Amino acid sequence: MKKVFNRHHLSPLFGFCIVISFLFSPPLSAQEEAAAQEAVQAEVAVAGEEGPCGPGDPEKGKQLFNQNCAACHALNRKMTGPALANAATRLVEEEGLDCDWIYSWIKNSPGVIASGDAYANRIYEEYNQAAMTAFPTLSDQDINDIIAYTEAPAPVPVAAATPAAAAGGNSDASGVSNELILGALALVFVLLVMMLILVNQTLRRIAVANGVVLEREKAEKRLPLWKAFAQNQFLVLVAAIFLLLSSAYFAYGWMMQVGVDQGYAPIQPIHYSHKIHAGDNKIECKYCHSSARVSKHSGIPSLNICMNCHKSIYEYKGNPEGPSAEDIANGYTNEFYTNEIKKLYKAVGWDEENQQYTGESQPVEWVRIHNLPDFAYFNHAQHVSVGNIECQTCHGPVEEMEIMYQHAPLTMGWCINCHRETNVQMEGNEYYEKIHAELAKKYGVDKVTAAQMGGLECGKCHY
Repeated sequence: MKKVFNRHHLSPLFGFCIVISFLFSPPLSAQEEAAAQEAVQAEVAVAGEEGPCGPGDPEKGKQLFNQNCAACHALNRKMTGPALANAATRLVEEEGLDCDWIYSWIKNSPGVIASGDAYANRIYEEYNQAAMTAFPTLSDQDINDIIAYTEAPAPVPVAAATPAAAAGGNSDASGVSNELILGALALVFVLLVMMLILVNQTLRRIAVANGVVLEREKAEKRLPLWKAFAQNQFLVLVAAIFLLLSSAYFAYGWMMQVGVDQGYAPIQPIHYSHKIHAGDNKIECKYCHSSARVSKHSGIPSLNICMNCHKSIYEYKGNPEGPSAEDIANGYTNEFYTNEIKKLYKAVGWDEENQQYTGESQPVEWVRIHNLPDFAYFNHAQHVSVGNIECQTCHGPVEEMEIMYQHAPLTMGWCINCHRETNVQMEGNEYYEKIHAELAKKYGVDKVTAAQMGGLECGKCHY
């Protein structure tokens, strides 16, 4: 019998792999314990302390601050008004004012200015004579709550675990880095592959030594498949017909797509999220696209409309839960949106520090998304104001779009089908009162479609 090599080398190799796997496997219990300790340490109790004007609840104060003060004030930066972090302490200790002055100022700032108060007039002149709104309905305790919120220390930021951080963490609870663990597992995998190769070679040698392996019989020569197909005239004819019909079908489909930009989503010079504005914040479409009510075009909103809100909203704080894993993967973090707001400030020439326009503006070259051919007439006012058509009918679920794209094909057939299927809203619409009476009598129906009103006439859209 022939001698077979490597058959005794398997057991030591297998044992070595087992030892390596146990040696570098991370202790799960230690990881769980460390994670529990970190979770306990991350919980920080926020308690309100007694402010310079009495005790207050910072949680209630935060809500009152957001409702009444946040439009013009921030805690740690100057806006339309001064920064309010520790403002009460500064007024009492540095300016020598008392709490009664603070109450009077918040409840009736114009009256304090008119009384000739030196500090009130100095602040009034410093901030370009921007009149502060009076809040006579706020009680002294409400003001104390707001002061408690402004006097509270800033919360310690807690680093949120992101998918990238979870995948590339530096170390686990045992002090062994994730890279070292992955390297050990890769080594074990390589050793297992080598072990299987040695087993395969050993078994083959055993089989050859015992005469088990036999030479394969030579395969019978057969006619190649392509020759058999070429010699069958019926199959060749069927294949040719199928190929011609398929080519014609795909050629027709490709030609029908010429000029159809459905799904077109260009990258804009300043990222604008309709999901955040129209979805999360419920801003009406026609607040920005106001000309859609009275004009043929919906119009590109002026950047001044953006600044109506973004003079006060200088950074994006996102949802309370933070950005989702999908948003982080796409780069839509709070820092990303804040940087886009900075682009807006640069375009309009807004000086954040001094809260004023510099006069050095830059045009924003927006990329048009919906673009009908020149020979097609479409009037937004006719559809929005007269027809009461919702914007989503043509533009799709805009409130869900992070990047705006063309939702509908905007082809002639698509418009015609809409005219055939859409009933004109006659109730309470004086524009259609006489027309409805005549058409209802003519067609004998209560509802009249746009097609029955002449919506299929060529001259309606082509002139």
